[in-house]
Amino acid sequence: MTDPEQTLRDSLPPQALARLQSLRLSDAGVANAVLDVSGFDAVERERLEQAVKATLIGQPGVSEVRVALTADKVRRRIVAVGSGKGGVGKSTVSANLAVALARMGRKVGLVDADIYGPSQPRLLGNEGARPAAQGDKLIPVPSKWGVPVLSMGHLIAPDKAIAWRGPMASNALGQLIDADWGAAEVLIVDLPPGTGDVQLTMLQRYKPAGAVIVSTPQDLALIDARRAIQLFEVGEVPVIGLVENMAGYACPHCGEVSDPFGQGGAEAAAADLGQAFLGRIPLDLEIRKASDAGTPPAAGEGPQSEAFAAIARRIATWLDNA
Repeated sequence: MTDPEQTLRDSLPPQALARLQSLRLSDAGVANAVLDVSGFDAVERERLEQAVKATLIGQPGVSEVRVALTADKVRRRIVAVGSGKGGVGKSTVSANLAVALARMGRKVGLVDADIYGPSQPRLLGNEGARPAAQGDKLIPVPSKWGVPVLSMGHLIAPDKAIAWRGPMASNALGQLIDADWGAAEVLIVDLPPGTGDVQLTMLQRYKPAGAVIVSTPQDLALIDARRAIQLFEVGEVPVIGLVENMAGYACPHCGEVSDPFGQGGAEAAAADLGQAFLGRIPLDLEIRKASDAGTPPAAGEGPQSEAFAAIARRIATWLDNA
């Protein structure tokens, strides 16, 4: 390496120097730098590239700076969270499982594929934020819980109805999933309830690694959950297991536990269908309050957090052995 090139190398900030693979200065004054950005998301890559350009362009003998970025390809897997019907708390479960996995050290992104009823911006506390774009790809919106997220709720005004036919909704799903997810190794996809166009697009175009089915203990919800399981089976997507949500209500005054939606139905259905039972989430006022406030219970401590963490651990184990 010539002395001018060593001078350029020494001028770089420490983070850029640690990522530098090569640096050459041509006779025409063009500085060519190659940086390894494995594990960086789109925002971090952009910041590093701009920092290198700003540093080198001010050095003697440099008339132009060209930066090439290289990265190892991330093996990214999709976990679809579905339900046979609405109103079973699927979106709350999706958000909290993503946060719980992130707290375990997993690199997780969250896709709000409930195109017509997006709720993840509220649940993760980043309502009003809009995703940036780089080229033809969206850049997910960060959350303070360590989980980047993309939702139609970030692209459409909260009070605007989304009245799209199936192909438009499917194309919107593609924009969200094909975004620049950076280092995320797992995408939790919060599907719409039911078995419609968005679900079929997910199965045919993106082939999830596995699916989690959310149901309440109520018999009617379990009938619909069976339909959701059948959809994934037809699409040859393995079902990781069932989650029983709103399972038991502990009175905050006397502590007595009641079961307004029944008890143990999802566990019994899992056994009947030969599926794994992942765990129960209680019907808890604190979960509802925290979710409305954009503070996922899984980000805190206590029994509510542990309920989600226990299920997340089972999902992580399944992914590690799949």
